Amino acid sequence: MKKITLLLATIGLASLMGCTKTDNYTPAATASGEEIFSMNCTKCHKPNTDGSVLVLDPAMANKDAIIKKVQTGSMGMTAFPNIQGEPADRLAEYVLTNSRTK
Repeated sequence: MKKITLLLATIGLASLMGCTKTDNYTPAATASGEEIFSMNCTKCHKPNTDGSVLVLDPAMANKDAIIKKVQTGSMGMTAFPNIQGEPADRLAEYVLTNSRTK
């Protein structure tokens, strides 16, 4: 029984790891944070009833953490490695300005 449970857990973990995707979207150098968010993030992140765009964990409520998450993604979030430099800074600022923290 333990072998079957271990096998099923391994298969489940492997299938979750396959969910991560990469999107090669590259924003225009002059794109605003709101434009980048609207074009890419609203596919999954819908505005909250209070008007905020996200509810951030305290550990994510800083520019560096947001930029890293956007560029690397996670098990459930697509990675956007081409959002770099000033556009990444503008996106992070937009998210911070328009989100609330848990």
